[in-house]
Amino acid sequence: MSAPVRIADAATVRLLQPGDRVDVIAAGNAPAGEGSEAKVVASGVRVTEVPDPREAAPGDGALVVLSVPRATAAELAGAGATSRLAVTVC
Repeated sequence: MSAPVRIADAATVRLLQPGDRVDVIAAGNAPAGEGSEAKVVASGVRVTEVPDPREAAPGDGALVVLSVPRATAAELAGAGATSRLAVTVC
């Protein structure tokens, strides 16, 4: 299934292209050292689309569309509602 995911750092999204494999990491909103933990929410998922990140408002991050199983899509949606999301390229 296709899951649109908002990544906190728009500059990172500009480095991606369809076909890339990424891990999606959720980082809590607490300041570093105060219980802030990072958690891998999706591992090795395929980027299917990278909408133009310049269309987002400054500070809003940027969208990327990922191909993921249905359960992972639900986890990504939940993590995106409570945490800042980041990606690392596999």
